[in-house]
Amino acid sequence: MSGVGLANGLDPVLSRFCVSETASDITVKVCWLPRLEVIPSVPLFDSGTTWQLYDSDHGFRFDFSVPVLGRRPYRRLTIDRHFLHSTLELSEELFSAFPSSASPLEYPLDELLIMHRLTQEKAIELHGTGIVRSNDEANLFVGHSGAGKSTTTRLWTELEGVEVLSDDRIIVRRDASSPTNMRMYGTPWHGEAMYASPNSAPLSRIFVLEHGHGNVITPLTPSQAVAELFARSFVPFHRHEYVDSALTFLQELVDSVPVYRYSFEPDHRAVEKIRNFHD
Repeated sequence: MSGVGLANGLDPVLSRFCVSETASDITVKVCWLPRLEVIPSVPLFDSGTTWQLYDSDHGFRFDFSVPVLGRRPYRRLTIDRHFLHSTLELSEELFSAFPSSASPLEYPLDELLIMHRLTQEKAIELHGTGIVRSNDEANLFVGHSGAGKSTTTRLWTELEGVEVLSDDRIIVRRDASSPTNMRMYGTPWHGEAMYASPNSAPLSRIFVLEHGHGNVITPLTPSQAVAELFARSFVPFHRHEYVDSALTFLQELVDSVPVYRYSFEPDHRAVEKIRNFHD
C-alpha cells in the first residue's frame, strides 16, 4: 500500500554512509500494510526492549514493538538465512500518529541487518572507538560501557587533529587491498561524543581499555585477546555457527594485529603513553 503522507527517507546519519555502487549486499523491499498482527510463536531471541527474533518459513522474522504502541509490531522484517534479501513491512495504523519517525532503516534495524550480515563474511562489529592519527597510525580502543571510550576520544581530540571513525562501534574486516592486513571502518552508531565517520583505515593496534592507576600497557596472548575481544563484540548468539564464525575471525584478527590491555588514568598522560609506545 502507498503509505501516503508518511516519511520514508534515510536518517541523516545513515545518509553520510551512502555509496554510489549499484550492487548491494542486502536488498530491502519496503511496503506499507494497514496493520501488523501478532503472530503467536516462541522467539529465538528477545531483546527485552524493542525487538524479537523468530524462525520463519524461509529464514528469520524480526518484529519491532514498543509498550506505548501496544503488543502489535509497528514494523516487521522477514529475511533469508544468508541475509541477502528481505521485506520490511510497516504498519500504517501505528505510524500514522508520528509520520516523521517512519524512516525504514531506523535504529536498531540498521545495525541488526549489518550485524547479521557480518556473520556471512570475515568481519565483526566491536564496541570501541577508532582513532586515526595524521601519521596514519590507526588504533582501536575497545571496552564495555563505562570503560573509558568516550574519555579516550575526548583526550585524543583535545591533543591532536585525529579522525574518529566512531566513538562507540567499529567494524573490522580484512583489507581488500592487502588481504594479510586488517582494516577498521566507522559506523553510524555513535556514542556520547557523536562521532560517526564513513571512512576506514588500516588497523595498527588494538587496546582493551580499563580504568586503573598509572598508564600500563600489557601485551595479551592470542587466547587472552580473543576472549577479551569476543566479550566486547556484537555477535548474534542465537545460532552456534554465528558464534563459531566470530571466534574464527577473531583468531585471525589477533594473529594479524597486536592486542594489548591498557589500564589508564583519564588525563592527557594516557595519550602520551600511546604516542611514545612501540610494539
